[in-house]
Amino acid sequence: MIDMYIKTISSELGITPAQIKAVVKLFEDGATVPFIARYRKEVTGNLDETQIIAIRDRLEEIETLEKRRASILDSLKERELLTAELEKKIKAADALNILEDIYLPFRPKRKTRAVIAKEKGLQGLADSITSFSCSDPAKEAEAYIDPDKGVANVEEALCGASDIIAESISENAEIRGRLRSLFEKKAYFESSVIKKKASEAEKYSDYFEYSEPLSKVPSHRFLAVMRGAAEGFLKWHIQPDKDLAVTEIETHFFKVLSSGQKCPPKNRDFIKTSIEDSWSRLLSSSLETEFKNNAKKEADITAIEVFAQNARNLLLESPLGRKRVLAVDPGLRTGCKIVVLSAEGDLLEDGVIYPLPPHNKEIDAEKKLLSLASKHNIEAVAVGNGTGGREAEAFLRKIFSDEIIIVSVNESGASIYSASATARREFPDKDVTVRGAVSIGRRLMDPLAELVKIDPKSIGVGQYQHDVDQKLLKKSLDDVVISCVNSVGVELNTASRELLSYVSGLSVSVADKLVKHREKKPFTNLNQILDVSGVGDKVFQQAAGFLRINEGDNPLDASAVHPESYAIVEKMASHTGVAIAELAGNKALVDSINAKEYVDSSSGLPTILDIIEELKKPGRDPREEFKVFSFEEGVNSISDLAEGMVLNGIVTNVTAFGAFVDIGVHQDGLVHISEIADHYVKDPADELKVKQKVRVKVLSVDEKRRRISLSCKTGG
Repeated sequence: MIDMYIKTISSELGITPAQIKAVVKLFEDGATVPFIARYRKEVTGNLDETQIIAIRDRLEEIETLEKRRASILDSLKERELLTAELEKKIKAADALNILEDIYLPFRPKRKTRAVIAKEKGLQGLADSITSFSCSDPAKEAEAYIDPDKGVANVEEALCGASDIIAESISENAEIRGRLRSLFEKKAYFESSVIKKKASEAEKYSDYFEYSEPLSKVPSHRFLAVMRGAAEGFLKWHIQPDKDLAVTEIETHFFKVLSSGQKCPPKNRDFIKTSIEDSWSRLLSSSLETEFKNNAKKEADITAIEVFAQNARNLLLESPLGRKRVLAVDPGLRTGCKIVVLSAEGDLLEDGVIYPLPPHNKEIDAEKKLLSLASKHNIEAVAVGNGTGGREAEAFLRKIFSDEIIIVSVNESGASIYSASATARREFPDKDVTVRGAVSIGRRLMDPLAELVKIDPKSIGVGQYQHDVDQKLLKKSLDDVVISCVNSVGVELNTASRELLSYVSGLSVSVADKLVKHREKKPFTNLNQILDVSGVGDKVFQQAAGFLRINEGDNPLDASAVHPESYAIVEKMASHTGVAIAELAGNKALVDSINAKEYVDSSSGLPTILDIIEELKKPGRDPREEFKVFSFEEGVNSISDLAEGMVLNGIVTNVTAFGAFVDIGVHQDGLVHISEIADHYVKDPADELKVKQKVRVKVLSVDEKRRRISLSCKTGG
């Protein structure tokens, strides 16, 4: 069945049919997206992850369509309603809405007004009017008066006939198609305030009387109205002009009815009334619901794409690496929680200090911190950016020398981690405050390894993430996390269960078994994972290229070279006259290798080139090198800001209308899209990304509403 759609998918995605078939076959064989993108480039024609995911998602849509098609055919067969012509139409439908339009007249119905009218024997009257068998509907209706059937007079007979005609119009697939086209081109998205709630809805004031062509409504505006409606402040509609819609129905309906015949005036007037009723009572609401759902889906997709890109940038933030870290979770009344972490991220010591108001025990805090720094040879300090964060950072900078790096760390989601099952398993004897401080410290050392332990929704880089389709959001964010984890690679002997579970081919249960196995005996080569229950040849094939063993039996186990290609590297080493360990990392020697000499039927040029690049810097981390960043000293709260100030900032969120920047005052400022660059900016994501360091100018400060307007323009 998929073969029927290969050409369509090819046209939609701009990918050749051969490439799509190759991806389909790999998926059928159990291959994952990262594995296909990294290790099967010859097979797919060098498709990247984005293209492979697009094929996968389109295949899932087709599977949904086919399941619905089969269900409809079964239903019609069971009720003996399936004709050859109807079956042909159903099998030809290439979209879910078209399929549903065809099926609509045959769906089992609740007791509608038309159904009741048919039960009263009024179908014949409706047919007479629409076939022009009569020229006076009122006179014809006299023959259908039957008190026993509930038709007491002419008026009731005509009402019933009108209901039948109105429903038949609403179920006409071609009419629905024409109106759908009208909605796409002419519908308006409108919202208004619920008057009795106006005083409470000030933040939605832009949408109190709002109207815009549906085709031009951006995702963030649509979702803002959705949120306002969900909170009970706004009501909204999607509708084209009623007269345009009614005219569209009339034009088509009378053309089909007449077939060259002249429609009697009284019949025409009657049918026009039925058409208006069909639009107002049935079609308008039905199509509005459809377009509301479609518009919501499109807005969700756009918002999720923004969220996913932000999450990717955050997950791939530069790691400090293996350093001995002192982590501080700031607090005022309850004190600052402190923990000491080894270079491997293990908790060595924890405690509490009270250097900030209202306690102000600065001397005691200084003694304790200097003692810990000396005892554990601390190399860096991670300070949470929550309440008291800037004050704590300023205190720490006063007591530590420049040799110790001090970094403000975004603590979004740390509290969620600290209360999670993962945190309880890692630190069963510690309270949530200690766990939170550990998370802050580990985020500095390796953001990716720590952030995979919490739901990506909770890391604070989304817009309307709680308003979008949660299933779609999870799927997209899972793709992002999987992509990031596998692009970086995972150290088999030290990675957490959570990190391992995102490795291509590994499940949560297999990740858990790997951890239990290494606790007894660390892995010294990748082949040893085949001894673990649940790891067969297929799992090994999918996972091995993304796992790392540093200082193991084989130097290639610390690289991204897949074990299936080790023999190629052995040949390269032999031809260059050195051992593999001497070849790996020797750029000059690797540059001397002629890639084409190693191409064969199983390994094409893309694979050989990837191997050569990996040998230049085996096990290289694709993330950027860590650079120390600090906020402006003396600017700790919104009250310290003044127009014209130029400050250091970190991008925390990129949206369709601009970017939010943390400038160290516990309230992010907004750089509107018009203030991002000196040139025209179509998409903020083209210019800025989450965790990017920027210099911004303060344009305005509204302390009461806690709004800060910033500019990245070099001219101010």
